[in-house]
Amino acid sequence: MGQSLTAETAGAQRVVIVGAGTMGSQIALQTAYSGRYAVTLVDSVPEQLERARAQSQKLSARSVDKGRLSQEGADRALAALEFSADLGPVEQAQFVIEAIIEDLGAKQDLWRQLGERAARDALLATNSSTIAISRLASEVATPERCCNLHFFHPVTVMQLCEVVKGPVTSDETIRRAMEFVRSIDRVPVLINKEVHGFIVNRILFAAAEEAMNLLEGGYASVEDIDTAVKKGLNWPMGPFELLDFSGLDVFYGGLEDRARLEGGPGAPKILKDKVERRELGRKTGRGFYDYDQ
Repeated sequence: MGQSLTAETAGAQRVVIVGAGTMGSQIALQTAYSGRYAVTLVDSVPEQLERARAQSQKLSARSVDKGRLSQEGADRALAALEFSADLGPVEQAQFVIEAIIEDLGAKQDLWRQLGERAARDALLATNSSTIAISRLASEVATPERCCNLHFFHPVTVMQLCEVVKGPVTSDETIRRAMEFVRSIDRVPVLINKEVHGFIVNRILFAAAEEAMNLLEGGYASVEDIDTAVKKGLNWPMGPFELLDFSGLDVFYGGLEDRARLEGGPGAPKILKDKVERRELGRKTGRGFYDYDQ
């Protein structure tokens, strides 16, 4: 399913992103936009690769329409993107970014394969927002070359990338990771040691928990809490709007994972009840708000 490289990327360093879901496909597209790398998106499901290809074309057309990207730039990026249904391209990569589902077992299985197939000097990273690199680097013979590169959705709009240093991650790996993020026109921030939720999600979890505590205590409504945060803190979305947008199951899993790792309470009952009823936010039509009306 590969495409030939453009003249600009022929001979360039290769970046391989494994996992062609929403995040993986957008990381690949943003990397291609930079014009600095040969980019391969890998997924074992051919239909997922086709969806990623179509979504990349759609996002690029939208960026051109909004004036954020020239037609020439869009054409060049799309031509630089290659697609593969197997891990073969990993063997030629200088950078490998894993972006599959947030399942520890599935990630560990994949990382064992990445460790065996990637060149010994290739940087290995995970885009995981909840799984620290030490839990994956343990599957690799050279864990010092591993780190988190946590991008934010949508990657082609959100500039931030959290770079997380694991217990044995080398300074050279961090230097390369920070340089790579800058080279694709994103803004890296360094987290010097592992902490659940990193920076952004840890702060968001705290805000969301407090919002749910206020709601459960009967102190204010969903709408008024969101309005207070938007007008008082100048947030573009209130905590309940953000929960619904991101997926209540995602926040629930993150809070439960934090409780397992750090102790303390898990997710609030109101969140657990909604997840059990499959009221997961926008993607199911109902969360803290009703989107079917």
